[in-house]
Amino acid sequence: MTCTVTGPLCRAPAAPRVETVLGATPEVPVLFNQEALAKIAAGDADLAFRRWVRPAVRPGTQLRTAVGVLAVDAVDAVEESAVSDRDARRAGYADRASLLADQRPGADRTLYRVTLRHVGTDPRIGLREDTDLSAADLDAVATSLARLDARSGHGPWTTATLEIVAAHPAVRAADLAARLGRETLPFKADVRKLKDRGLTESLDVGYRLSPRGRLVLDHLRAGRD
Repeated sequence: MTCTVTGPLCRAPAAPRVETVLGATPEVPVLFNQEALAKIAAGDADLAFRRWVRPAVRPGTQLRTAVGVLAVDAVDAVEESAVSDRDARRAGYADRASLLADQRPGADRTLYRVTLRHVGTDPRIGLREDTDLSAADLDAVATSLARLDARSGHGPWTTATLEIVAAHPAVRAADLAARLGRETLPFKADVRKLKDRGLTESLDVGYRLSPRGRLVLDHLRAGRD
């Protein structure tokens, strides 16, 4: 589920599908740099232009980013000749020449205009700070983690991952994965599952447990005693 793009800027079900997007982390269909995210959050940019072999996102998708949730309202194929200086400024560029020069080359690629808007904060931020959990709540979280373990193709991993993040905050994912004898990309995918549950936080380098994550890990440890 990766498609790296550059520059200042990525099924429309009844309830919008939410993807995770981090500034320069190849986790999802579109990557944003921090400057672009700041402009979108401030309302200074609401378009992105990308040359893709096929669209990486569809209208109705919601994307989690470092500045909150972005909604993708439209994805349209356009001719380069139809891009104006105003379009370029709405995408965070000085002019159309700068925008077009920043696109990926390739005769098999089509230029797409993506219409975006900032729709709110990342719900995981509030979740990871929520430590008002009863014993029953903690048991429910532990049960959900046990389900992840049961569905895993590489055996139980949730507690071990929480433990290693707790013991080694701000350490590169590759180094943490190596300590567990795992490949980096599958390890990072598992950490994202914990992040979706408000248990971990991404740092500039590596991760740390959230307050909620520390509480849950203490509960899991107590259950082993």
